[in-house]
Amino acid sequence: MIKKIKCSLLGLIITMPSFATSISTQQIVQSALSTSCTEYKIAGTCFWLFCSYGCKIRTSVKVKHYIPDVVMSAYEHPFENPWTEINAITSSASSLVGSNIQGGGDTNNRQANNRTKIRFKDVQAIGHPGGAAFSQMLSGMGYYCNNGVTPFYPYFVSELDFIAWRLALVESVYPEALIPGKREIGNSSNMWGNIYPRSGAVTQNDDFKAGAVVVQRGADVLTNSNSLHVVQNYTKRKKDGFWPPAPVKENTNNHKWQELAPTLSMSCGIFPNINDTASVDGAYVYALWRPYACCKRRGQKFLYSIDFGG
Repeated sequence: MIKKIKCSLLGLIITMPSFATSISTQQIVQSALSTSCTEYKIAGTCFWLFCSYGCKIRTSVKVKHYIPDVVMSAYEHPFENPWTEINAITSSASSLVGSNIQGGGDTNNRQANNRTKIRFKDVQAIGHPGGAAFSQMLSGMGYYCNNGVTPFYPYFVSELDFIAWRLALVESVYPEALIPGKREIGNSSNMWGNIYPRSGAVTQNDDFKAGAVVVQRGADVLTNSNSLHVVQNYTKRKKDGFWPPAPVKENTNNHKWQELAPTLSMSCGIFPNINDTASVDGAYVYALWRPYACCKRRGQKFLYSIDFGG
């Protein structure tokens, strides 16, 4: 009898469907409280000219730290964002695009002795909801920077970028797409994929790596103002006492990725130096962290700044 029960339970476990990848707003907000990703530091000194019944030079502390700007999600089926609350909103928008929108997943069946597989994923970049909690955490450290991101705002939705993300007609003839090694994630011994053309189709046998390439492409589209994609660029311009980050570039430290789903990590890294966590349904969620520098205004005119260490 006991043996039959064990066999029945084993059969039930084997036949149970895998749960879809998902993450909630609450979990994302809590993930923003990562001091290791923030890397807050006093970087230098700013000098200001202050005039009132005479002029004098005032100084303020210059700080640098990373901020979680947006939540980047990659997934196989249109408008099925793993972020639970956002999915409830964007899935209702699918009717505006139409039911004939191209799906994702594996776009070809792998044949015997063929190691090549083409995968297609959509991607959405949504304003990170943890700004308030993140600011409260930094308030105890003194002055901190503001990235100007609007929480929950859809900065990039690939389903609405049909021509560029699905057809890639223009970017297929860019030099970056035609010259091998021009823009690629990884190196010759550990190559994950090419950035151009910046579309949803990726030639990659490993689904985790395919998801990483797609979100890296999405971040490249999002942070480059010369993009021909349908995207809302959010990065503030440089101004007195404020230095925004440069556009995201693969294999560099001008950004970080924090894995949120299928597993939630409180540490950050860049591709390809991130642990391989395969998803059961081809969906992945990351927080994009970017470095900012700023100092408090203490005069009418900004003169210059000095960074510690040059």
